[in-house]
Amino acid sequence: MAKKASKSTRKRTTRRKTTRTVRHKTSTARRGGRKWSQRVTEGSDALDLKQGVFSQKDPKRIAASLKRSAERSHRRKSDPYRSAMSMLTFYINRGGKTLSASRKRTLERAKEELRKQFGRA
Repeated sequence: MAKKASKSTRKRTTRRKTTRTVRHKTSTARRGGRKWSQRVTEGSDALDLKQGVFSQKDPKRIAASLKRSAERSHRRKSDPYRSAMSMLTFYINRGGKTLSASRKRTLERAKEELRKQFGRA
């Protein structure tokens, strides 16, 4: 019969407690009150936007403003239609759940109008 190993010679099998690093979200106030999506909208290479373009109520005016900005911009990387549409889509996507249904409808109509104005309906 084999002898049982004494306490001192047995391998210790203790469990290690794992510590997780918890990343706390910094508040908007600590970051200076600005969001990264706001920085993208203002300083993107896609377009030089007119201030308040997305807050307009008329889809035709939103589309016309985006088209004008896209055609005049020297900072865009692709053709004017693509730049204007991508900026509008970006704004809709970043709005997410906080965008009201009526506002989202207006912006979706602006997309349709933008297609018409660029002759891609």
